[in-house]
Amino acid sequence: MEIIFLGTNGWYDSDTGNTICTLINSEKYHIILDAGNGISKADQYIDDDLPVYLFLSHFHLDHIEGLHILNKFHFSQGLKIFGQKGTRDVLNTIVNDPFTVPLMTLPYPVEVGELLPGPYKMPFALECEFLLHASPTLGYRFDLEGKIIAYCPDTGICEGAVHLAGDSDLLIAECSHKPGESSPAWPHLNPQDAADIARRAGAKRLALTHFDAGRYRSIQERMDAVASVKDYQDIIVGTDGLNLQI
Repeated sequence: MEIIFLGTNGWYDSDTGNTICTLINSEKYHIILDAGNGISKADQYIDDDLPVYLFLSHFHLDHIEGLHILNKFHFSQGLKIFGQKGTRDVLNTIVNDPFTVPLMTLPYPVEVGELLPGPYKMPFALECEFLLHASPTLGYRFDLEGKIIAYCPDTGICEGAVHLAGDSDLLIAECSHKPGESSPAWPHLNPQDAADIARRAGAKRLALTHFDAGRYRSIQERMDAVASVKDYQDIIVGTDGLNLQI
């Protein structure tokens, strides 16, 4: 199984990359996490007839702006989109005239499902929890091929993130803030915060993404920030195009 970071920026595209999108290629499924502009590269890594799932965490534009280009894809089994309550109304507004090609006229069928916190039995085991952010945000936990992958975008430190990441093989977490930064009014994580969640949860590996484009102006700044963490060693700095095997 491979995890490909298609977009690792928060807020806006820059020289460091596109806005947030992560692709999980498993033996039976393609799972896309959020739909920032990085999603435009998904067809470089999806070249088969496996089912494609898209999980949206919330509706801030850097997580959904890539939905504008869904019409470039040709998913033979269609696309299943999942998000929190209200996802259908949001998608029917922004993925529609006069803004872009409507969902109903894409070159493949699209299904939209809405999720509440809790476990789900899809073709794979899924659990979701609300995180701590300025707008309601879902985090996800996937059980695929005997591996647990947790996805905790836009959040502050919260028990929901620790629960989702519990004993995971990989925690994919956001890292909008630089070391020492925090914002109670607009909760996000800095590298130490993310490492604290991973350590408390017993996550085997931590991969950071969603680096605020205004704060992290180079990949080296990402590397330097993560180097400040001393008490959790297995941290991966997400960059566009990075491919992890688990």
